[in-house]
Amino acid sequence: MKQPVLCVATRKGLFRVTRDNGSWQVQEPSFLGDNVSAVLHHPVSGLLYAALDHGHFGVKLHRSADGGGRWEEIPVPENPPRPEGEGPLVDFLGRTIPDSLQLIWCLEAGHPSQGRRLWAGTAPGGLFHSDDDGDSWQLTESLWNHPGRRRWMGGGLDSPGIHTILVHPEEPGDITVAVSCGGIWHSPDDGATWENIGQGMTAPYTPPEYAGDPGSQDVHRLARCRGAPDRMWLQHHDGIYRSDDAGRNWRRIRPVLPGDFGFPVVVDEADPDRAWFVPEIKDEHRVPPGGRVVVNRTEDGGQTFTTFHEGLPGPLAYDLVYRHSLDRDAGEGVLAMGSTTGSLWISGDDGVSWESISRHLPPIYALRFD
Repeated sequence: MKQPVLCVATRKGLFRVTRDNGSWQVQEPSFLGDNVSAVLHHPVSGLLYAALDHGHFGVKLHRSADGGGRWEEIPVPENPPRPEGEGPLVDFLGRTIPDSLQLIWCLEAGHPSQGRRLWAGTAPGGLFHSDDDGDSWQLTESLWNHPGRRRWMGGGLDSPGIHTILVHPEEPGDITVAVSCGGIWHSPDDGATWENIGQGMTAPYTPPEYAGDPGSQDVHRLARCRGAPDRMWLQHHDGIYRSDDAGRNWRRIRPVLPGDFGFPVVVDEADPDRAWFVPEIKDEHRVPPGGRVVVNRTEDGGQTFTTFHEGLPGPLAYDLVYRHSLDRDAGEGVLAMGSTTGSLWISGDDGVSWESISRHLPPIYALRFD
């Protein structure tokens, strides 16, 4: 049986974590010293992709055909020029949204029937796809030019960004993306047309007239159950929500927990009632509740939650977990979690107990099992 490999994107490089005879080992990094913002092992092409944010020197994208041994730089998506005579986009707080590519925030494979299709979500709010392994990119102009995009604003970043791309497991052209801050957008026709969906969410951080507007929602992370794709879960700035109709309508889950604010969410691929969350105290604090890192899991669709802590630090622990830094290997039933302080943990029992793999990595931005 193929052993799982975990790719860990950090502030100072891309680390691969392998398992040998039950022991997890961190390998020497690729891109040492560079900020890696997203990583993807494409299940059809077998290629490994890594997006880099060089700050002042711009965004770069690399791919590897041998699992990260050797890398080649490939083109990055490019935003179109601003139409002549048109001013820059400005959000309702008066902040100017930049024209140029700022970050590749997520990479996802297309539906298996689409072969080597590759999707990229970017800031400021671009959705791109490639059908030639990333040698060229096509902007989804229907979303870029949608009037609703003018209402987007920065949330997790200074400018709005697409951080989640979900391709329906049974319908190749059915795509759902999440924007911080811009809510949830759905296309039934491979990106030709878009609808802003998501009734039932509340944005208490906006002016009252915008609080229920689907386009004003700060969705931190969106996930769907592969075996029951109408069931979606999301971690929102306002808490935890659940949808039973593929994201059109949402119900706020109000668990008795040490906190329901956070960033990541992972859903069991076969059981739509099982989901995992990592809480923190929001806004001016941004620390784990009570200075203790915990993982919350529901087994019954959000009616009840269990909090797990075994093997995790605290009290006086201040690790935070970003939206892409919790992942689950469905075949192995293994969870992995990384923190802003460079701690990496793995659980082999679906989050009940955790093993510390490293306490000294750079801040972890994203991780994926390949």
